[in-house]
Amino acid sequence: MNRIKIYFIGLALGLCMTAQAQEASVYQLTSPDKQLTLKIDNGQTLCYSLQEANRQLIYPSAISLKMNDGTVWGKNGEVIGSSLTETNEKVFPVAGNHRELTNHYNELSLKFKDGYSVIFRLYNEGMAYRFCGNLPAQDSLVIAHEEATFNLADNPSVILPQTDNFTAWEVSNVLYQGVSDIEDKKYGLTPTLFTNPKHNLRIVVAESDLNNYPGMYLRKEEGTMKGYWAPYPKKIEMGSWGNFITVVKERENYLARTAGNHAFPWRIAIVAKDDKDLLANEMIYLLAKPQQITDTDWIRPGKATWEWWHCAMLEKAPFPSGHTKLSTQLYKYYIDFASENKIPYLLVDAGWSNVFNHADLNKNIDIKEVIRYGNEKQVGVWLWTVAATLIHNPHCYLDSISKWGAAGVKIDFFDRDDALMIPEYENLAKACAERRLMVDFHGCSKPTGLHRAYPNVLSYEAMRCGECFKWDTSSNPDYQLQCIFARMLGGGIDYTPGSMRNCTLEKFKPVDPGLPSSLGTRAHEMAMFVVLSAPFASLCDSPDAYRKYPDILKFLAEVPTSWDKTIPLKARVGEYAVVAKQKGDTWYVGGLNAWGVRDVTFACSFLQPGKKYVAEVFCDKKASNKNANLYERKTIEIGPDRILEMNMASGGGFVLVISEQ
Repeated sequence: MNRIKIYFIGLALGLCMTAQAQEASVYQLTSPDKQLTLKIDNGQTLCYSLQEANRQLIYPSAISLKMNDGTVWGKNGEVIGSSLTETNEKVFPVAGNHRELTNHYNELSLKFKDGYSVIFRLYNEGMAYRFCGNLPAQDSLVIAHEEATFNLADNPSVILPQTDNFTAWEVSNVLYQGVSDIEDKKYGLTPTLFTNPKHNLRIVVAESDLNNYPGMYLRKEEGTMKGYWAPYPKKIEMGSWGNFITVVKERENYLARTAGNHAFPWRIAIVAKDDKDLLANEMIYLLAKPQQITDTDWIRPGKATWEWWHCAMLEKAPFPSGHTKLSTQLYKYYIDFASENKIPYLLVDAGWSNVFNHADLNKNIDIKEVIRYGNEKQVGVWLWTVAATLIHNPHCYLDSISKWGAAGVKIDFFDRDDALMIPEYENLAKACAERRLMVDFHGCSKPTGLHRAYPNVLSYEAMRCGECFKWDTSSNPDYQLQCIFARMLGGGIDYTPGSMRNCTLEKFKPVDPGLPSSLGTRAHEMAMFVVLSAPFASLCDSPDAYRKYPDILKFLAEVPTSWDKTIPLKARVGEYAVVAKQKGDTWYVGGLNAWGVRDVTFACSFLQPGKKYVAEVFCDKKASNKNANLYERKTIEIGPDRILEMNMASGGGFVLVISEQ
C-alpha cells in the first residue's frame, strides 16, 4: 500500500501546495491535480464554495447541525485547531468494477471549540465534507435539523428521481431545464445529477457512510437545493403491501440520536467534465467505512438462474410448472440448467416458506433438499426473505439458512431510510458475514458504500428495474441511460436483465402474471450485463427460453459480474454509453442506447499494443427497430489501433467479447 500523509497544524496554515488560510476564518483547499478549489468561510455561518479552473460551480453554501437543546454546529464557531492531510493509497475491492482503486485526496480538518470538527476532502473528481463529534461517546446528541446547501451555479438542469414520500426508491425521473423550474418544496432522491449549462459540466450530489443517520433527499428551498431527511420514527406498525412492511405512523421532531463522538455522513458533490467519467467514479465507495471483515474468500460474485420474473413457466419441463406450482422438482430443474452452463447460483424467490416464519416451510418445496442438491451440483442457492422478518427475529432465521448451506439471501421490503432503519442494513450485513452469507438488498434505499465495509453485500435495487416490465413502461432505455450516471455511482444494481422477449415501445404490453417482455432490443439486454455494475446478477428468463439461443446462452453463462478493470470509452447522459471491462485476459465491451437510432464510434486503444485480437460481436440489425428480438452475431479481427463504428437501433445496444489471437 502506498500511503502519503502530510500534516499542518494550527490556524495559520500558511501557503502550501494544497491549502491556505487567507485570513483567520477563510481556508482554501485544492485538489491533487489543481483543477478544483474548495473555499471554506467560517463566518457567522460555516459555508463552502467550489470552483473548477476558476469557474464557479457551487456558490457559497451554508452547512450546519442543530441540536434539540439549541446548540448549533456551524454557526459562530470558533476554530481551535486545524490540520491538512494528503492521502494517496491503494484500495482493493473484493467485488465490483475494479480490482484496484486509487484513493487520492487532500483533506482539511477544522476543530471547533464547541466539541466538533468539520472535515473537507477534495478529490480530482469532486468534493466532500462531514461533521464529526468530539464529545465523549456516552454523550447523547439529538439532531433536530441539518442544513446541507448545494447552491449550484448557473441554474443547472436536473434529472430528479422525484418522490413524495420516504418509502420508495423505485421512482421515475423528472427532468427539469433548471433548478428554477422546480416547484418549491418538491424533493427527490440522491444521487441527483445536475448539468451546468454554461460550462457543460455534470455535478452529482450524493452521500456516503450514513452511519446511524437518515438518508438524504434534495428539496427545492429558497431558490436552491438543500438536504431533506425523514424525521425519527415515533410509532411503527406492520402494514403496506402484504402486511409485512414496517410503516411509520408517527414521527418525532428530530432526525437522529447519536453518540457524542459520532461521524456524520459525507455530503458529496462529484464533478465530471466528460460524461463517461461518471461510469467509473468510485467516490461514494472510497468515502465509506473501510472493510470490516478480513476473511473474504467465500464471497464469490456471480449470476443466478431465477424463477420469479417469468412466473416459473417452463415449456420443456416434464412436470407442472408456473408460479402456483412451485416444487422441489422445479427448483432442481433450474439447478440442473445452472450446473450444465456453469452458472454459479440459483435464486429461490418468495414461496419457499411462510413470509413471517421461515421455520414454517412450504410442504411442496423441500428447501433443505434443494440446497443440498445445489451444493452437490456446485450451484449455490440464495433465498428470498423479508427484512422485517429478519429484524424482528434477530439472527435465528439466518442461523437456519446458514446451517442448511445456503450461499446468500435476497432481503426485500425495507421501504425506509430513517435513522431507525439505516442501522439495520449494517446489522444484517454483519450478521450475514458472520454466517458466510452473501447479500442482495432489494426493496431498499439507495446504496451509500456499505458494501465497502461488508463486501458480502453484492447488489442493491433502488431504481426501477426489470421487474417493472410486468406492470408498466417506466424502466425503459431512456431511464436506464439516466440512472447509470447517477444511481449506479452508489453501488451494484439488482436489475435482473436477460429477457428473451424484446419489444419496441409501440409493441410493448405489460404482462403479470405470465411471460413478460422487456423494452429495448435483444442486444440491449445483453449489453446490460457489461455496462451495469452488478456483482450479483439474476437472469430473468427461463432455462427453456435461453436454450433456444445457444450463442446468447454461452455469453450469459460466461460474462463476468466482477471485473479487474473498467474503462469507459464514450458516453452521453440520457443517450448512450460504451464501456470496456477486463477480466483476466478477456475484454468485454458493452454499448447501451436510449430511444432513437444512433451510430457511435470508439477506439480500441485499451487493448495491448503489438497484439492481435478477435472479437465476437452481438449487435442490432436494421430491422431491430421494428422487431426488437432480432440480433446479429459475427466475428471480427481487431487491434489497439482499430476504430469501430457501431449502429444501435432505438433502445438498442451491442456487446463485444475480445480475446487474444
